[in-house]
Order: sequence, then C-alpha cells, then structure tokens
Amino acid sequence: MCLAIPAQVVELREGDNAVVDLAGVRKEISLSLVEDVAVGDYVIVHVGYALNKIDPDEAEKTLKLFADIGELRGQLPDDGDPTRH
Repeated sequence: MCLAIPAQVVELREGDNAVVDLAGVRKEISLSLVEDVAVGDYVIVHVGYALNKIDPDEAEKTLKLFADIGELRGQLPDDGDPTRH
C-alpha cells in the first residue's frame, strides 16, 4: 500500500526543492511535479515528491484523521505485532 500525506511548505529552496513540515518533522522534497507553490501552501507528499497542492481545510481534516487513527491504535491491545508500535 502506498501512502501520500499532506504537509505544509515552510521553505522554498533552489531549483524545484522545498522544505515541508508534518507535525514538527521537516523534510526536503521536490516540487518538480507541482506549479505555483508558495510558503504556507499544503501539498500531498509521496516518496519525496509533492504530487499536488491541497486546500488548507482539507489538509487539516486529513491530518486530524491521521492523528485520530494514531490515538485509536494506542488504545488497541498489544498482540505482539511489532508494526503496531
């Protein structure tokens, strides 16, 4: 399964690169597939590439869903599966 996540652009760099922030984690990504991105915009990121811009309200809703899923996983009983930690 592949997962693309919304992240906020916090810095534009040389070429088509930018730094994004996701819950305090910053990562340099490529903007080569997306046009007209500015600091403060949200983009969908997959394997180091921004795939498209996303509406800030939709980004916040999606990030909240991810946070809620994380909270639910923390409430599940530990079955010894190392992927659950």
